[in-house]
Amino acid sequence: MNAPVDVVGRVHEVLKALAAHEPDGVRTSDLARATGIARPTAHRLLSTLARVGLADRDAATERWLLGPELHFLGAAAASRYDVTQIAQPFVRRLADATDESAFFSARRGDETICLIREDGAFPLRSHVLHEGARFPLGVVSAGMVILAHLSDREVDDYLVGADLSTGYGPQHGRDRVREHIAATRRRGYSVNPGLVVQGSWGMAAAVFDREGNPSGALSLTGVEHRFHAERRPELGALLMRQAHELTKALAAPRRRDAAGR
Repeated sequence: MNAPVDVVGRVHEVLKALAAHEPDGVRTSDLARATGIARPTAHRLLSTLARVGLADRDAATERWLLGPELHFLGAAAASRYDVTQIAQPFVRRLADATDESAFFSARRGDETICLIREDGAFPLRSHVLHEGARFPLGVVSAGMVILAHLSDREVDDYLVGADLSTGYGPQHGRDRVREHIAATRRRGYSVNPGLVVQGSWGMAAAVFDREGNPSGALSLTGVEHRFHAERRPELGALLMRQAHELTKALAAPRRRDAAGR
């Protein structure tokens, strides 16, 4: 007997792949390769999603993009899930105080998703992170710090199934990831010494939900010489202070607007 096809799971993978290729779009063959879905099946799914507005196709390039219906669905859910309004001032404050690029990333399952980017005054910037960028836990500074704040059992379970070295090189092998976890726990903040893109450094501090679980991270990125050893403790302390304040702000009761929403 054939195993049932997980249609919802496939649609989720397709939408995530589309999001990863915004705003340029992606060809059907590349999306099929990224998701592990056969090309004819990927094309059928994309065509069906386009009919209901969840996907769109650029007539000039024939590349697929996220559809307009997702905007309206997201707007409907924003009052319950959107934290960007609360987090944005903290990200701006970090960018202004350090002159580096500052970010807020949220945890979604075994990934982090960058939701906010604010660039500081320093002209040289890292372009590893941007709004919508997804990385597995343990990759980039936000993923490192969130993974480090999980329990030992959660870390063990995650690393059993996650082979980060396949997509991100031997510097993300399990032993190396565990070393970064130990160092992050000692410091309280993570440091990514150019592991994803050489010369592009990052640091992050965890943000927690009401139950004390790591739900996101504030981070800074920039060129290597801006993250020298004498400056890192200062940046780390600033990140942790802002992350602590953001954690408190997210835990505070949300005020309803004049329309009662």
